Amino acid sequence: MIAYSTIAVDERRDAIVVVTLNRPDKRNPISPMTCGELCHALERARDDARARVVVLTGAGKVFSAGGDLSAMAGGLLPGSASGAIEPRSLVDLVTTMHDLGKPIVAMVNGHALAGGLGLVVAADIAIAADDATFGTTEIRLGLWPMMITAELCRNIGRKQALRLMLTGDRIGAAEAAKLGLITRAVAADALVDETMAVAEKLAEKSPSTLALGLRAFYGTQDMPHLQAMRHLEGKLAEVLATEDAAEGIAAFLGRRQPVWKGR
Repeated sequence: MIAYSTIAVDERRDAIVVVTLNRPDKRNPISPMTCGELCHALERARDDARARVVVLTGAGKVFSAGGDLSAMAGGLLPGSASGAIEPRSLVDLVTTMHDLGKPIVAMVNGHALAGGLGLVVAADIAIAADDATFGTTEIRLGLWPMMITAELCRNIGRKQALRLMLTGDRIGAAEAAKLGLITRAVAADALVDETMAVAEKLAEKSPSTLALGLRAFYGTQDMPHLQAMRHLEGKLAEVLATEDAAEGIAAFLGRRQPVWKGR
């Protein structure tokens, strides 16, 4: 078992890996080491055939208050490793999330600010407690949310993204859902059950089709329309060539539940 210093990983749930930002005393800051450990945990989940879904959450009452300011004071470079896991950047982390090929569900248990909000919008689905707040608060410190700008503008409109980044204002979960920052808001006492219900539903789907679909989704987001259509046409052919697609069609025609093989 890997000994992480900034996160915790629960692999006991059947097919669902729960990754928790685990420095609640510091409001779960995101440092280069946190990014490195998250990348490491995600890559382990990627390579584990038993893992179907990743749930990302925070310990305590806050999802994440954003970047580790003490680490930022030393500059943007990840720095040197103090153990077996190399520090990584937020760019590395978001890239790893989008390349994972397995759904990531953010379970937003509390405030998600600055880089913490970046992790929420980089997740595939985000379920939040109705008392959570969201914001790009960097401007209050004379900073700008440079690296999460790309994620914000792929999830919400330019004017709303600029409004959040320019003012540093926090918004509630209901408004965050309306803007598209999160998938939906639920009662705080129902957050775990609601999130796990979504994760379990995803875990029932074909893992090979989920991987092809997610990578196609993120791989085409910056392509011109016609190029994206041609690319997706080829990806559809890849899906149709899988054993799971054949099984899914046979199960539908036979009026039975499919048995996925993940290939």
